[in-house]
Amino acid sequence: MRKLVIAISMLAFACSAAFADPILDRQALMKERGKIVGGLSKVVKGEEPFDAAAVLTQLQALEANAEKFDTGVEALFPAGSDTGDTTASPKIWEDMAGFKVAEQKYLADTKAAVAAAPADVDSLKAQFETIASNCGTCHQSYRIKKG
Repeated sequence: MRKLVIAISMLAFACSAAFADPILDRQALMKERGKIVGGLSKVVKGEEPFDAAAVLTQLQALEANAEKFDTGVEALFPAGSDTGDTTASPKIWEDMAGFKVAEQKYLADTKAAVAAAPADVDSLKAQFETIASNCGTCHQSYRIKKG
């Protein structure tokens, strides 16, 4: 628990700092998000055993990631950062309001999963499907597929 408090405190401090390179910063956040979701996916698929405390810690990390992304969306996607080594779709800048709504829904669903603190794999599956659905919806609308 102490490590979690320290991690959240460090994340809050990091949120207050300006993003140095918006493309690299948003890619780092998405890679972190993908790693956390991947870990939860293994539990949902039965590839790893369900551990309520570990699942809750992963969900809390996902919530912290979503909060950092949500509070920094303008800094992560400033004008001109749509070119270069990025798979961010131009639609983000064309429909920033819609993009923010999609991210806020993801954040709300992640917070709901943390608040529900899944007690078994079945309850995690339902929450995970909602979170993963948000990922898919956003990627379809606001991400350019590679290759």
